[in-house]
Amino acid sequence: MITFDNTLNADGALIVGAGLAGLFTALKLAPRPVTVLSPKPLGSGASSAWAQGGVAAAMGKGDSPHAHALDTEIAGAGIVDHGTAEGVTAEAVARIADLARWGTPFDRDDFGNFALGREAAHSANRIVKVEGDRAGWAIMQAIIAEVRRTPSIRVVEGITALSLARDNGRIVGVYCRRLGDRYSEPIFIRARATVLAAGGLGGLYAVTTNPPGVRGHAMGMAARAGAIIADAEFVQFHPTAFATGADPAPLATEALRGEGAILVNDLGERFMPAIHPDAELAPRDIVARASFRQIQAGRKVFLDTRRVLGADILTRFPTVSKYCREAGIDPVTGLIPVTPAAHFHMGGVKVDERGRSSLPGLWVCGEASCTGLHGANRLASNSLLEAIVYGARIADDIGGLEPTRDLAPFRGIEWDEAEGNRAEEVLRNSLAVRQLRAIMSERVGVERDATGLREALRAIAHLEATAEQVTTAFLNMTTSATLVAAAALKREESRGGHFRTDFPGTSPSWEHHSEMTLDEALALRAEA
Repeated sequence: MITFDNTLNADGALIVGAGLAGLFTALKLAPRPVTVLSPKPLGSGASSAWAQGGVAAAMGKGDSPHAHALDTEIAGAGIVDHGTAEGVTAEAVARIADLARWGTPFDRDDFGNFALGREAAHSANRIVKVEGDRAGWAIMQAIIAEVRRTPSIRVVEGITALSLARDNGRIVGVYCRRLGDRYSEPIFIRARATVLAAGGLGGLYAVTTNPPGVRGHAMGMAARAGAIIADAEFVQFHPTAFATGADPAPLATEALRGEGAILVNDLGERFMPAIHPDAELAPRDIVARASFRQIQAGRKVFLDTRRVLGADILTRFPTVSKYCREAGIDPVTGLIPVTPAAHFHMGGVKVDERGRSSLPGLWVCGEASCTGLHGANRLASNSLLEAIVYGARIADDIGGLEPTRDLAPFRGIEWDEAEGNRAEEVLRNSLAVRQLRAIMSERVGVERDATGLREALRAIAHLEATAEQVTTAFLNMTTSATLVAAAALKREESRGGHFRTDFPGTSPSWEHHSEMTLDEALALRAEA
């Protein structure tokens, strides 16, 4: 158990978040000292651990980083930064080597080569995976073990960041609390270099594949501190989450469709071939909207793996098979009910090629950031790749700025994990949070229009004004929700993950990233 005082100095870098992006950055900073803040025990609350597909990397015969970059740009619907795509894909092989060196048991063939899978919108087999659908979990287990072996990394579990601290325009650390402790004085942790790697915002939606704690806190904190937010309107909805009422919704990995699984409705009709030449392997936004419209028309949607996998699904996709068993579904003989679910945020805190935000002293990586790699629609399995590439870049950038320092002990208060879990469950099930999630799904979801977006902005403002307890954590959530809705209202076109029924076409005048501060978003909210 780690204890600490209410005011601390994080000698070296301070990393907020303990998913793949944060832990990879910490390992790349070694042997320089670094403190990592994790609200939960390592690996238990990170989206990275839930990733099923794998890491995209051009490693196969005939493939190339340029081809990977081109696929990324096509999927991103015209606003992917070309240089970013070329740079990230070129670094993929080196970052995969890091993961393998740290013990990730990637699937290999009889000759020791990586066994590469294929996912939607990729022109080649380039998904480096583990046991079919266990990549995220396996990578995190290997990374966590390496972190535990690295003496320069101090992990503080059971503490959640609430706000970024500013001094003379520079980020100088974070204000935190023990998870579940809403009443004590905040703890201020001072740092010369702060890395925000605390995930996306899928949990702002009523149906999501994200862990319960992933609710826009990172983007909300940065926006409240004055950071520029980019592409907030672009939320990716995964088309094949389990439609069993579970919260969060388990994911039926895209790799199943890569193997040839098809989508059918409750009449047995396969509907994707009439919508896109790549059918079920079309970009995610197209497949998600097609499924959404089937459901809106009163149909149910199912993933059919029977013909292409049969009983092999039980051994080749153990995670999906486990979810099926828990839901009472036999995927060998029956259909898997699926629905679109909020999955990934292409937007986030705007960063440059080194991971630097618009606020001096703050770097951002992982899903909390917007690097320009994903554009309007993320290419499958590029998220883990982005996390490790930018984790390495940020570590290199900070390493060139920060002197090596010794770690000072933390001392003071203790953390009760059970109490923290209970408090998180209370927040998750609170009326205000449930209302916010419903607003986002109903009015800022797969399809949007001006009327619904203005209603959403008014409703979010009303929640802030009337919620029984407007905590800092809830304010971070409503801040991120406001930014998504405001950016969606401002972009009067449809592109990638952003679809406006009142502006269904793509407009050349909008072929660029959006940028917005919280003040600008609040002004739009006031007008609504």
